[in-house]
Amino acid sequence: MIVAPSLLSADFGHLARQIETVEAAGATWLHCDVMDGVFVPNISFGFPVIETVGKLSGLPLDVHLMIVEPEKYISRVRDCGAAIMNVHVEACRHLHRTVQEIHNAGMKAAVTLNPATPVELLTDIAADLDMVLVMSVNPGFGGQSFIRHSIEKISRLKKLLNDCGSKALIEVDGGINAATGAECAQAGADALVAGSYVFGSPNPAVAIESLRIL
Repeated sequence: MIVAPSLLSADFGHLARQIETVEAAGATWLHCDVMDGVFVPNISFGFPVIETVGKLSGLPLDVHLMIVEPEKYISRVRDCGAAIMNVHVEACRHLHRTVQEIHNAGMKAAVTLNPATPVELLTDIAADLDMVLVMSVNPGFGGQSFIRHSIEKISRLKKLLNDCGSKALIEVDGGINAATGAECAQAGADALVAGSYVFGSPNPAVAIESLRIL
């Protein structure tokens, strides 16, 4: 299982140390949540922080833009060293063009679905995607409870990707711990984003390993 600790839950007063800890613990990627206070009801951090994270870590950066008009920032995300640029289907007026531009910028293209957004909206774009992120909480805040309907949604998405011949990974974000992570893995998830479960743990290495072995 790919494990991507979410920096939204990190202690920014000791960011370098927090990144070093999860790297040593076996994290696969680092997940960076960018919020604008418009698309979601919160503001997190922006490009200077992502650029700093990229300098502090050798792990691939999975940059999740919870913002309006994410297509305006493709080059900025690339210049921060992102390996994956993740945009919301709900925020993109011309999703196919945005995915093409992300690829042209040299990054993997991922698309995120909010809890109420059906997977079927991706039928005509699935074959072009590198990853689909299923939000298992409402985006905007960390520490929320896992939405149970997400398990069935992951299963439907897995079938859709297989039917389309897509090799896209399935990532899940929100309320992830060893128990919910196991359910997501059984339903077809390939990658898990975990914030408070990792950074709030007295032993992040144990938390990460409990997800890696799923």
